[in-house]
Amino acid sequence: MNTELLFSYGTLQLPEVQRSTFGREPDGRPDAIIGYDLDYVTITDPHVVAVSGADRHPILRPSDTPDAAVPGTVFAISTAELAAADEYEVDAYRRISVPLRSGAQAWVYVFAG
Repeated sequence: MNTELLFSYGTLQLPEVQRSTFGREPDGRPDAIIGYDLDYVTITDPHVVAVSGADRHPILRPSDTPDAAVPGTVFAISTAELAAADEYEVDAYRRISVPLRSGAQAWVYVFAG
């Protein structure tokens, strides 16, 4: 299996969202993303709201604070599961590759604006 690392700081950490998106609960380990602040966005996609149980989801925006960091979980997933995560995330998010505090390089969804 081709493995991709995906960092989640929000709803993709929820077991019910993982089961709906990936068909399983992937193993994860704690990590953090540097240089971003946590903000929130309102979700209008009925499927995403139903699966996550909320219409207010966290989102990352670049920070001006040098020591800004947002904790979360990094998951090893397949390329097919990464595509499924792309389908789950709404247009307010875009996927980028970033270095994490641990030094690992991972995909993460950030504010698309």
